Amino acid sequence: MKDKVAFITGGSKGIGFGIAESLAQEGVHSVLTSRSQENADEAAKLVSEKYKVKCVGVKADVRDFKALEHAVKHTLKSFGQIDYVIANAGLGRFGSIEDLTIDHWNEVIDTNLTGVFYTIKSTVEALTASKGYFISISSLAGTNFFAGGAAYNASKFGVTGFTQAVMLDLRHKGVNVSTIMPGSVATYFNGNEPDNSDAWKIQIEDIGEIVVDLFKLNPRSLPSKIEVRPSKPPKK
Repeated sequence: MKDKVAFITGGSKGIGFGIAESLAQEGVHSVLTSRSQENADEAAKLVSEKYKVKCVGVKADVRDFKALEHAVKHTLKSFGQIDYVIANAGLGRFGSIEDLTIDHWNEVIDTNLTGVFYTIKSTVEALTASKGYFISISSLAGTNFFAGGAAYNASKFGVTGFTQAVMLDLRHKGVNVSTIMPGSVATYFNGNEPDNSDAWKIQIEDIGEIVVDLFKLNPRSLPSKIEVRPSKPPKK
């Protein structure tokens, strides 16, 4: 994996940042996108200095296809290749269908689902050239619905189905595709501030380790959908 190049959306914190760190430990360089250039640069600097790899931050909103195209062109100009793509950027808006606003619905679907489509659409040519690997970060909410989750469930059910269809589209071209479906993860998702009370949850480095394991697996085998849960429930 040394000197491979990863393109990670939503890479400035949370799961995306954890994946960047795990890949950096294997010598993988990366481009981290964020809606904030400052946040992207700060995260990239932390990874670069800690692991002695090249890591670049790029401002790109996954809801904007042109912005993603620009980020991909910047990546190819900087590194000459893209070997791994992780479509991680996502957000949540929760509430009863009676309270769910049109704007919140559009924000969730455009970010979580259309953003994944834009990510693979903008990188598929580079991935085909490198015989690379595409991973989407879905959720257990992509198969398990719950009250108040209409928009989020719809987006993650969509990501799961979309990614599996893309897997069938691309496997004959030598591009592997998987989706990872985590349960509760200790991240900043939905305004959470990770602290000691989150110790029971999946940690971001755990998702990073899964990504590394997928990339190291003999390419003749493809775990196309991986569900991940905390091994123990929270203490009451």
